[in-house]
Amino acid sequence: MSGNGQQVDFASKAPEPRVLDVDWIHGSPSAKHNTDPDIQVHAYDEHTFILRQNMAVDYEAPFLFLLFGNTRAVLIDTGATASAEFFPLRQVVDDLVGRRLAEHPRDGYTLLVLHTHAHGDHVAGDAQFTDRPHTMVVGADRNSAWEYFGFSDDPGRVARVDLGGRVLECLATPGHQDAAVTYYDPHTGFLLTGDTVYPGRLYVEDWAAFRSTIDRLISFAGTRPVTHVLGCHIEMTNVPGVDYPIRTTYQPDEPPLEMTVGQLRDIRKAIDEIGDRPGRHAFPGFVICREDQV
Repeated sequence: MSGNGQQVDFASKAPEPRVLDVDWIHGSPSAKHNTDPDIQVHAYDEHTFILRQNMAVDYEAPFLFLLFGNTRAVLIDTGATASAEFFPLRQVVDDLVGRRLAEHPRDGYTLLVLHTHAHGDHVAGDAQFTDRPHTMVVGADRNSAWEYFGFSDDPGRVARVDLGGRVLECLATPGHQDAAVTYYDPHTGFLLTGDTVYPGRLYVEDWAAFRSTIDRLISFAGTRPVTHVLGCHIEMTNVPGVDYPIRTTYQPDEPPLEMTVGQLRDIRKAIDEIGDRPGRHAFPGFVICREDQV
């Protein structure tokens, strides 16, 4: 079947908060004997997918996000592994796009690849998409990403990416890394914060920029219905203030991925508490690591 079917209405209703009760793959005692899929796919709804990379493939186990609009889809981040053999991201995305088009036929449907920031565990799979037809890969480096969003001329602007009735709002949010971008999806109410905010170790390259970013996110979230704050990793245990060791490949007692706007405020309070002190600072739901003075 081909053509253009009925358009999905992404804009007329406020996002409905849904419980994100997911048993995420979290590694195993023996990575060699791990039997989890290379990529876990969770359908939040029929237009929104959250992917997690297997820890046995890469200990970072990042989360990725695939969002469908009426005219194109966006993949946010491409994971920590370049090899399509060990990390078949292109295959998984193609399968999801194929299923989507079977249910919602569209001519000329395209894929946009964007990133939360430029660190290697979020861009390694880019090359799997460079030769994909009808696909645009925007570089994660600051020059490429910020030019695409218009942040180079105006870092304070809210950029908009239209997927066809589903319009993402995009903010420059440096601090963890100078090219960092946060995405807000009005359809789900997701605030996608990359490595800026997540239940784990928040590594800060630029303390002043990080403080300003958290202030901006709190202000932004105060004017939008945010259902979940979603970062790209889980590194905490379910014991407040205790994280898993770096490079672990087995995390059986993870807290949820999703965080709240209230936890953004907790991070802001933590920033004030840390003040000018360098180093590692543990708090109940996260750890702040000041790399700028370490």
